[in-house]
Formats: sequence, structure tokens, C-alpha cells
Amino acid sequence: MNNAIFTFSPPTNEEILQYSKGSNERELIEKELTRMSNDFIEIPLIIGGKEIKTGKTLDISIPHNHKKVIGISHQASEKEINLAIESALASKVLWENISWIERSSIMLRAAELISKKYRFLLNTATMLGQSKNVYQAEIDSACEVIDFLRYNVYFASHIYTDQPKSDFGQLNRLEYRPLEGFVFTVSPFNFTAIASNLNMSPVLMGNTTVWKPAQTSVLSNYYLMKVFEEAGLPPGVINFIPGSGSLIGQAVLNHKDLAGIHFTGSNATFNILWRGVTENLTNYVSYPKIVGETGGKDFIFTHNSANPTEVATAIIRGAFEFQGQKCSAASRAYIPQSLWNEIKNSLLKQTSEIKVGDVTNFSNFMNAVIDENAFDNIMSYIDYAKNSSECEILFGGNGNKTIGYFIEPTIILTNNPKFKTMEEEIFGPVMTIFIYNDEDYEKTLHLCNQTSPYGLTGAIFSNDKYAMIQACRILRYAAGNFYINDKPSGATVGLQPFGGARASGTNDKAGGSLNILRWVSPRTIKETYIPARDFKYPFMTE
Repeated sequence: MNNAIFTFSPPTNEEILQYSKGSNERELIEKELTRMSNDFIEIPLIIGGKEIKTGKTLDISIPHNHKKVIGISHQASEKEINLAIESALASKVLWENISWIERSSIMLRAAELISKKYRFLLNTATMLGQSKNVYQAEIDSACEVIDFLRYNVYFASHIYTDQPKSDFGQLNRLEYRPLEGFVFTVSPFNFTAIASNLNMSPVLMGNTTVWKPAQTSVLSNYYLMKVFEEAGLPPGVINFIPGSGSLIGQAVLNHKDLAGIHFTGSNATFNILWRGVTENLTNYVSYPKIVGETGGKDFIFTHNSANPTEVATAIIRGAFEFQGQKCSAASRAYIPQSLWNEIKNSLLKQTSEIKVGDVTNFSNFMNAVIDENAFDNIMSYIDYAKNSSECEILFGGNGNKTIGYFIEPTIILTNNPKFKTMEEEIFGPVMTIFIYNDEDYEKTLHLCNQTSPYGLTGAIFSNDKYAMIQACRILRYAAGNFYINDKPSGATVGLQPFGGARASGTNDKAGGSLNILRWVSPRTIKETYIPARDFKYPFMTE
């Protein structure tokens, strides 16, 4: 192969298609929605490049029309889980030793396939399987997936070229080895792009993975896997095994060659995995690298210099896009008394215009929450608020799961800044607002910082530079992604690397080079041209 020293130019972010009425992309996505809605798919496991059907299956239904089943997904048993681990370890021997340029070319080809050939397939699978409207699907399963693939290659090129200085008489090198073993990837339902990146960032650096997708996103995740294969990903580099989380987790955590975990999901599940690793530390060949992004209780804080309409719009988009099922979604707000009436009027007016329903009706801003468990959990918080003397529901508060798992955008006003819905992650379309006295701005900033165990995203709206700087300082650890005069969601790969600390995860910043670095184990190599031939040093001469 070409032995030239090769670097990749900085990529540009994929253009977001708008799907306006009458556009070509609108016509193509509607055609694909019709086809996939009336199709039936049987999704196998993919281990070592082979499709495996276990006979134990779960239905794939549509959240906004849950009686409609559009496929089945085969589930892994202990036998297939062990086979997937063996496959990942066997495939690593070849994969880690090919040029990183060749690995990069697969990433870039996958990006082109999604951009030009499979965009509407992946978007449709995300719309139907995860109940995302067309715009939310476009920015996720098309643009963000593509951006991750392209930017990661660029980040890797910088990592590999970072080398130590060589002095006279010696040559010093850094070898960026893959981890020794396999990487376990656990992906969530809410972002197709996360499922892609959890696997492809370790794979780019020469690792192989055992992938447990969320059952509620298995449709889009399967199509992702097929695209990766078409792009040239060798058999066994990624092993796709839908199945029981506890069953897969137990087998993986007990294996001596577990080298890392790349996780996005609930705080509770991540804690279980972390405890499992600590309990097995003496069994492992190496200390596993644990990278996780978990939950958030994300805030919008308003100073009295802010524009009321801009704040209201940020609350609506931040809290209610994709039904609030983003770890970055805004779910609590702090508003000064002097702006409350204006913000309230704009908030209620705009929220009243929100339509909730099927993803195939493009006028719907919101769709269904992911499944019945999510619906029941979210409604339990709303019912709690309805029965509390510490708050009132300003808008919404109703849900209906007869046809789909639909919940109205819900706005709660509380007089208790430590109210349950101000502290706990709900993962649904619920925003709780606390009104503070203008003179208590600094005091309330400290309150915001101390209220939640999470530290993922947050925003400050202020046209007073000193107040904005004060908020940025006091809320330094309250949000790993901090937004000034914008909603606290919608991080873009390459522009805003994403992740938080505290109970929100390990803050390894997906969409930046920090995450890529986690999947290598560097080796320093020093070559001396003329070795010493006498043990004595000059100071020893008498």
C-alpha cells in the first residue's frame, strides 16, 4: 500500500435537509415511510459477519401506533453472547494490524453511503422505530452519524501524528495501540447517531466490539450495521447482539478480556456495570476503560436582562423536541419575577400551537414517547405534581396510550426549588419552572448548582455581560456543555464536543478527540543508535 504520510483535512458538517413541502427529499422520505410501514422485517443477530436467528424473538412495534408490528428481532442467548466475544477477539488480530488509513476509508465510505444512498432508509427507520419527526431524524440518523464518522477520522489523524521529540543518538516514537481485548458497547434508544459512534470510534482505533443495542431502536441499529458491512467493515469487527441486558452484561463482565465499555443510557445501569467491573478487577488482563454518558437534569437560567420571547422559545424547543427524550433536554427553569409575566404569556401561546401525533403527519412538532414503561413513568411524575400543594400545572398534564404513547407538553410551576420534578430526571416532555426574586440572582445560581446530582447541560439567558460571566463561573461544574443565550440541547459534532460529569457520566466528550483517545493504549518506543558499553558514568572517575 501507499507508504506516504497522510493527513485528513478538517471536514464540514453534513448539510441538514429541511423537508419542506414540495421538496425532493420530502417526496423521497414519504415514499420510504409508506414502504417501511407496510413491510415486515426479521432482524437476526450478526456475529462474525454471519446472520444468526435464535428463534427467540421480540416484536418491533411503532410507538405512535403500538398495535402495529413491523418486524421481529431475534434475541441472543448465552451461547450467542459467548460466540460474539470469541468473534470480536479473533477478528481483532487482523483488524488492529491494518493501516489506520484503511480503517478510516471504511468510516468515510460509510458516511458517503448514508449521505447519498441510505439517508432516507435510516431516517425512516428512526422515525418509525423511535417516533422521531422528520427533522429530529434528519439531524440524528443522517447528519450526526455522518459527522461522527468524518470528524473522528480527522481527530484520529491528529492523534497519530502527535509524536515525542527525538534527541541526538535516539529515535522516540509513540505507538497508539488498540486496547488489549474487546470493547462492550451499550447503546440507547434515543439517538441512532450514538449507537453508531459507540461502536465506530473504538473500531476506528483498531478495536473490535460486542454491541448490545436497545430493543426499542433495534430497527435503525440493524440498518446501521448493514451499512457498515457494505462500507467494507470486516466480519467480527462489530458483533450485533440484541438481547437481555442483564444476560449479556453478566457474560461480558465476567470475561477476562473485557478491555473497555462504551455506554450511553441510564445512570442506574451504568452504576451496575461499573460495580460489575470493580468486582471482577482481579480477573481482567487489563483495567477496562469505562466511558459512559448517563442522565441529566438540564436547566435554563434567566437573568432579568434577557429577552422574554427568546427564553420562552428556548424552553419549548429545549424541553419538548423529541418529547424531551434527550439527556440534554431542558427540564427545569429559573426565571426572575420581573420577566415572568412576559415569558409566561409567550410560553403558553407558543405551547398551545404544538401538535402531538404520528410522525407521518409533518405538522406534528411532538410524537410518542418510546414505550409503555416510559409513558407510565412520565405520567407518574405529572400525577404527583397534580396532587401536590407545592405546584400547579400551567399547561398540559394529560396523556393517552390508547393508540400511541402520547403525552402533552407539560409545564409545571412550583414554589419549591427542590420539588421532585426540579431534582429528578424524568426523560419526557415535562418542564418545571421556579420563579426567583430578581435581587436573589446570585443566590439562585448557587441553588441551581446544588439542586441536581447531574452535570450534563445548562443554559444562561442574559444580555448583561457581567451577569453572564457570573453564571458561567458559579455553574462551572453544573454542566459539561454550557450554552449562552441558547437552548441546552443540540450539540454539533466537531463544534461542541458533548458530555457531562457528576452523575451524568465520565465526560469523555463524544464529537471530539478526547473520546477517541480513550480507545488507545499508547506504547513509547525508544531506539538508541549506539548503546553504552561500560556501566561507569563520568562522575565515577577518580
